[in-house]
Amino acid sequence: MFEQGSVLEIGSGPVGLGRFRKVPFVGCDVSFPFEPSWPMTPMVASATELPLKDNEFDVVVASDVLEHVPPHLRKMVISEALRVARKLVIFGFPSGRPAWESDRELLNVYVKSKRTPPGWLSEHMDAPFPESEIFEGLEGWEMRQQGNESISFHSWLMQKEMSGIFNRASSLGMQIAPSLVEMLLRRADRGPFYRQIFTLRSTKND
Repeated sequence: MFEQGSVLEIGSGPVGLGRFRKVPFVGCDVSFPFEPSWPMTPMVASATELPLKDNEFDVVVASDVLEHVPPHLRKMVISEALRVARKLVIFGFPSGRPAWESDRELLNVYVKSKRTPPGWLSEHMDAPFPESEIFEGLEGWEMRQQGNESISFHSWLMQKEMSGIFNRASSLGMQIAPSLVEMLLRRADRGPFYRQIFTLRSTKND
């Protein structure tokens, strides 16, 4: 999907899509903990006010970002992503009360084991997860929704990632055989889903 055309990733962090596809892209975030490397070109900016022209990128991606945005700013992030995209926008984020409750249980596991929870998990508790209704009323875009990653698998994986040995093994697997890891992860795509993916295609030129 990303082999041709320009790509912007919102909330990329220092690696982003470069972990899965060695195709040049622009990664946007409010800050980078370390200097990003190829294939990313980094851009420091807020997702609510992108310093970009209208229709500047063919594809815009925002993965596991919207749930970290305060609810009153989420539609602004969506609007900015649609503004700078020519053809395609992809949002993926944990969605629904059951997914939120699974993360609350995961947080309790960290607390009971007296371990510091990761920042993203603590932030997940700040507000309800976004729902599909957030995309209602969009004009000029055709939307497709699909579930991603079962809640039970997500919970199992996140608890496994509390182990340094598991993290090193999974990181090695991603480096050696990313396609195999991706295929195995796809097998976890069954309901009830932890995450929802929304693909929006522009209909302006139809």
